Amino acid sequence: MRWLKFVKYLHKFGWEVTVYTPANPEPQAVDETLLEEIPEGVHVIKKKIREPYAIFKRILGKPKGKSIATAFISDSNSRSLLNELLVWVRGNFFIPDARKFWIKPSVRYLSKYLKQFPHHVMVSTGPPHSMHLIAQGIKSKTGIPWLADFRDPWTNIDYYSQLKLTQRADRKHHQLESDVIRNADAIVTVSPTMTKEYKEMGSSSVHTITNGFDVLPGKKEKELNHTIFSILHVGSMPESRNPKLLWKVLGKFTGEASENAGKLRIELIGHIDFSIIESLKANGLEGFYTKYDYLPNREVLLKMTQASVLLLVINNTQNATGILTNKFFEYLSAKRPILAIGPTNGDAAEIINMTRAGKIFDYKDEKGMDIYLHELISDFNQRTLKVDPKNIDTFSRRNLTSSLAKLLDSLAK
Repeated sequence: MRWLKFVKYLHKFGWEVTVYTPANPEPQAVDETLLEEIPEGVHVIKKKIREPYAIFKRILGKPKGKSIATAFISDSNSRSLLNELLVWVRGNFFIPDARKFWIKPSVRYLSKYLKQFPHHVMVSTGPPHSMHLIAQGIKSKTGIPWLADFRDPWTNIDYYSQLKLTQRADRKHHQLESDVIRNADAIVTVSPTMTKEYKEMGSSSVHTITNGFDVLPGKKEKELNHTIFSILHVGSMPESRNPKLLWKVLGKFTGEASENAGKLRIELIGHIDFSIIESLKANGLEGFYTKYDYLPNREVLLKMTQASVLLLVINNTQNATGILTNKFFEYLSAKRPILAIGPTNGDAAEIINMTRAGKIFDYKDEKGMDIYLHELISDFNQRTLKVDPKNIDTFSRRNLTSSLAKLLDSLAK
């Protein structure tokens, strides 16, 4: 999504784009409606990729069309020994990731391609971080200026400790990451905390260009439903994002008075770990939630504008302060109150406080969540539940692309 939007606007700032991408990937989800946002004139090169997910799915007994969930999301209450073994294999034999077999053939092909069709700048975006290794190989052969974009951290990503890495594999990951940092002409991250981390790791040119939001084309917002108090969460929800205290507060809300029982609806869009479903049931919320594994982006954006409250849960992990997801900025554009759970000193907290788009609570702040929810419900009942975020234009996709274009201009000189 991030680079679809950059490509959408880069031509307005004087840049022509060639995109290199797999012809036969194993995707998490496919949204054909987003093809409409690719501007005319973009040259797309597709080459076949070999990745092990088809084999993994056969071993796990998953249907051909079923994707393997990311972030260690489980759809059952027990993790099989086989699944644990596959995680170990993935972490120790597929370094840096399962797209490693695309590196050498891509370097060979693109090095020849760029001699025939010279370009001014090359951009790699990861994860998967194999894309950075492709760019590093091309840089060594052609000398083309290289911008490495980190949408997520590499060795500091929230699930890194779950990869069951040997000491050798851990050293390899850190060495490859260090090589990319040292050899890229510039690095872009999605949050100030990540930018600080990569500077400390040795990069002399690190820049923050956050994710952002785009205007929803062609449809108007529907009037808010004033009979159902709806809480919407968008995105995957692994066990590390399970807001147990929030479910406890909501469970108490439905039991406070009979008139509340029919008002609440929780909508979850994305892959959900089994532990979240168990927590909902344990708090008496079994009949109050609806789960969608996936919806097209346009439908998701519309649902955001129709929700009473937007729920943002940041992973309760070591790198939580630097997490700024794509959906967070789309939440801002929807102009609905945000109830966030995560580090109150993190990058997301700073933006929530700056824009006045909602409130953020520590993972253990049950009292704060309870008070805020009752404030929201009171406003909902009085039909005054609304929010008017301040200073969010800086996070529009077009403005963010303007910053990217200036950086590309500096590399091309």
